[in-house]
Amino acid sequence: MNKIKRFIVSLVLLCGVATGAGAEVTVQCAGISTDAEKTRLILETSASVTHQVFTLDSPDRVVIDIAGARLEGTLPPATNRDRTLVGLRSGVRNVADLRIVLDLKQAVRIKSFVAPTTDTQRQRLMIDLIPKKSSSRSETRQAAVVGQIKPRAALIAIDAGHGGQDPGAIGPTGVQEKTVTLAIARRLARLVNQQKGLRALLIRNTDDFISLQERVIKARQQRADLFISIHADAFDDTNAHGSSVYTLSIGEASSDAAMSLAQRENSVDRGSGVDIAASNDLLATLIAEMTQNTTIEHSSEVANFVVAYLAKVGDLHKTEVQRAEFVVLKALDMPSLLVETAFISNAEEERRLTSANHQYRLAQAMLLGIRAYFRRNPPQGLQAATAD
Repeated sequence: MNKIKRFIVSLVLLCGVATGAGAEVTVQCAGISTDAEKTRLILETSASVTHQVFTLDSPDRVVIDIAGARLEGTLPPATNRDRTLVGLRSGVRNVADLRIVLDLKQAVRIKSFVAPTTDTQRQRLMIDLIPKKSSSRSETRQAAVVGQIKPRAALIAIDAGHGGQDPGAIGPTGVQEKTVTLAIARRLARLVNQQKGLRALLIRNTDDFISLQERVIKARQQRADLFISIHADAFDDTNAHGSSVYTLSIGEASSDAAMSLAQRENSVDRGSGVDIAASNDLLATLIAEMTQNTTIEHSSEVANFVVAYLAKVGDLHKTEVQRAEFVVLKALDMPSLLVETAFISNAEEERRLTSANHQYRLAQAMLLGIRAYFRRNPPQGLQAATAD
């Protein structure tokens, strides 16, 4: 199982002038420096702040959370000569907090400290990223021949929805969701395995029932880098049509329709005598919550790529990525998304879902979205798929 967290360091910066009640602190990136020993990120804050810094695995990242703050200006791009940083990005967390994520090329140790500035009302927060070094002779020898080691491929867990005694949705002429999802999943797996730097893991390759938790567990045990679950939607209104892409939401769904869909998909295990309540244990600790928040960011990024390519295949039911609390997406340590390829309850879309050509085009759109994501976010040691 992938390690979710390496460590957390929390620090209250007490020097400088404290902000007034409800005041918002501004944060600027004062620069990034790189030398033989470390990469240093320099952040300037308009007042004292509370911050947390922690690391994540698979892919390696550093996350900086600053309470009651907003970013002023932009974050600079990483340079090609930086042996640690892939890139920097920021977002809002818990409505009022600033989150900065550093995507890394390798695992690091962190040092965080405050340096004085000429302006007594401002502070300078220094974050040092120090690559972890081999200590034993054996590790040193391994490092010396690293160029001879074949880079690993990113593992894509492909989950064909439903199966076995669970047929999923059924179309007007009797086409079953479990059949078309398996066909599309197999096509996607073949396309993935044809790509340099990518490898497919089919969660199910036969007409068998696999519980939602078992699907997630299988992907995590194999250390998958991404999880994609393939489905075909259904609705009482037979005119409903188009593709949609979903990521996990903790709490409120993006719409009532998204919430209803998640409830319907999650009920699969209940109907088979499986207790899904245990899956919520994944969210039991603060560390897990923070990890998941960061994983959701990556999930949204790959989902947006997939939506863009699906739009070239056919109509979209929702043009923006939707969010709901799907049990099958509760893998804390890998980006996860669920694709509703079409409405099998729509007669025309049911017909297309049985077409080998249309199945291929759907699979190809998912592949292109996956490749675009991994070109921007290569896991440590990944042999990236760079072909257009």
